[in-house]
Amino acid sequence: MHERIYLSPPHLGEREEQLVLEAFRTNWIAPLGPHVDAFEQELCAYTGAAHGVALSSGTAALHLALEALGIGAGDEVWVSSLTFAASVFPVRYVGAVPVFVDADASSWNMDPALLVEALQDAARRNALPRAVVLVHLYGQCADVRPIADACAAHSVLLIEDAAEALGATYDGRAAGTFGDVGFYSFNGNKIITTSGGGMLVTPHAHVAQRVRALATQAREPVPHYEHRHVGYNYRLSNVLAGIGRGQLEQLDARVAARRAVFDRYRVSIGALPGIALMPEATYGRSGMRSTRWLTTLTIDAARFGADFETVRLALEAQQIEARPVWKPMHQQPVFAGCRVIGGHVSDALFATGLCLPSGSSLTVAQQDRVIDIVRSCAGVGIPQTRSAAA
Repeated sequence: MHERIYLSPPHLGEREEQLVLEAFRTNWIAPLGPHVDAFEQELCAYTGAAHGVALSSGTAALHLALEALGIGAGDEVWVSSLTFAASVFPVRYVGAVPVFVDADASSWNMDPALLVEALQDAARRNALPRAVVLVHLYGQCADVRPIADACAAHSVLLIEDAAEALGATYDGRAAGTFGDVGFYSFNGNKIITTSGGGMLVTPHAHVAQRVRALATQAREPVPHYEHRHVGYNYRLSNVLAGIGRGQLEQLDARVAARRAVFDRYRVSIGALPGIALMPEATYGRSGMRSTRWLTTLTIDAARFGADFETVRLALEAQQIEARPVWKPMHQQPVFAGCRVIGGHVSDALFATGLCLPSGSSLTVAQQDRVIDIVRSCAGVGIPQTRSAAA
């Protein structure tokens, strides 16, 4: 039996180990410490963000962003529908109401024309949302400029979920640095990892200050423990920040490696009938760069001769992890009854989309195993009954 190939495993080196050992040697193993401070500074230097706050997860970052921006019970927050549930759960944490916006087929990200039109209609009805959460999906920036311009025109806050897109650029600027708040994830499957963690970035000093306070139990700056607000235990540990610092040094190399994996898939299977890899968008005045965090594709079963679930199961039978693309939020039972703007593009992508192993440590031999199995599925037929991806 072959060794299992994972979708997006961690890729660590000696530098991360050195920095973790430094944390142990200096006894900085509790939350906060010099690695946390340095990680915030180094990530801000890399992205061009003015302020960064290292946190326990990307989900925590979104939760605190909503709290710090004053979004609460009854407020509408419009969110990309084609995303992971963590892009939406914090909206519910604060009692706000999520509304889902469909994707654009040319980028798989939030459709800017659809959003602009919906905001104009909402303005006419005096029913604008308080904020838009724009997700940069699978390592590719959404078309930020028209979305940011529309939000500014209507005084709607813009939050960028760049959890999957650290290292991606739009008009030469880093994903996550266009809105009022942006955030990244360092979960174990992300392009760089701290095992678990996240970072909030913002151009607003007062937002960063508020987030820091909320993330450390909202403790007042007095000798005793005093609290005037409800706070959270959301700060990153010094040990994990050490891992993040070592990982950040390798970010550009990790991006190059994942793009190389994508290119090899593109050449080897991208021309097969019915296979269409996620396109790299060309919008933005200065172009953009996708990290190809995950290589994703759609399969037209009638043309390929097999559907995506047949391919996924064939890969799984050979110990290779592959997953359907994100199930749209407007299809999730937990969000039943929530309003959706559009929806057909996200539905179609979920019905035909598959994510292939894309790790930066993926060897050529491992890529060949994936490629050979995908190619072998062409024309095998579509089962009359199969379990739908959920």
